[in-house]
Amino acid sequence: MPATSIGARGAIITGWGSALPPRVVTNADLMRTLDTSDEWIKERSGISERHVGGTTSELSVESGRQALRMAGLDPSEIDALVLSTTTPDRTVPATSATVQNALGLKCGAFDVNAACSGFVYALTVAHGLIAVGARKILVIGTDTLSRITDWNDRNTAVLFADGSGAVVLEAVDGPGQLLAWDIDADGSAEELLYCELGGTIHMEGKEVFRRAVRIMVDSGQKSLEAAGVSADEVALVVPHQANIRIIQAACERLGIPIERAATVLHYTGNTSSASIPLALVDALNAGRLKDGDNVLLVGFGAGMTAASAVLRWGGIR
Repeated sequence: MPATSIGARGAIITGWGSALPPRVVTNADLMRTLDTSDEWIKERSGISERHVGGTTSELSVESGRQALRMAGLDPSEIDALVLSTTTPDRTVPATSATVQNALGLKCGAFDVNAACSGFVYALTVAHGLIAVGARKILVIGTDTLSRITDWNDRNTAVLFADGSGAVVLEAVDGPGQLLAWDIDADGSAEELLYCELGGTIHMEGKEVFRRAVRIMVDSGQKSLEAAGVSADEVALVVPHQANIRIIQAACERLGIPIERAATVLHYTGNTSSASIPLALVDALNAGRLKDGDNVLLVGFGAGMTAASAVLRWGGIR
């Protein structure tokens, strides 16, 4: 996929926020109902606990409100709301409509469903809207996977959880922060990870693991090459928070030390669309990024989808 077109109006992130339900489910809690152990879960996933509860709209409103407050914007200033989710509150209308109303926005609002790659898809779409005239956009990634998880299945119950992360994009004069992006999908692999309407998540774990590493690396390399950025020049990689072993393997193949990865899955679990923004917000709040740093966002998801983006934090100077 391409580098950002020369001359296209760009944008930078000016505000961010996150939301996790107050209820925490630990590995010890799961041991009471599943044939599993804390050691087994952490060894295979890196997860110690996860947050469960709330609706997609409730969590989105919380993270979105934080992002607006940080950016110092009135809701009336937002030109569009893009909500990435695989777990809408209803089939119709889009959950973004509920969030738009609750936040007091006066703009278009729509959902994006690209599973765990969804936030990067949404961020890419938002930059496209900026390029054709929008000034300020709220991008949110939220999922409440606990509602579609079989809590008697130890292969999935230990992984999935709920959460939300949000950013505000504002147009700038010049190219902005997005250097390059990549989105991809392989529909022939959809049976490896899916949830029927009204059902629960089904996952072929070993095959998903194998493909996940490959497609994350492929997408990340495409974006880095298009951006003209080497692995050594990446200050921070923000991967989808699915499994610590996937993150470690992908970083190794990309040539990026694991120490440069933002990880939160040990206390959030896999929150799908929320996982990349949750990890990004955590890194920002910890002061891990400064203006001029190169950031690689990269993920994979059901579909099977893949997405990545290279940002220069603070925009191109």
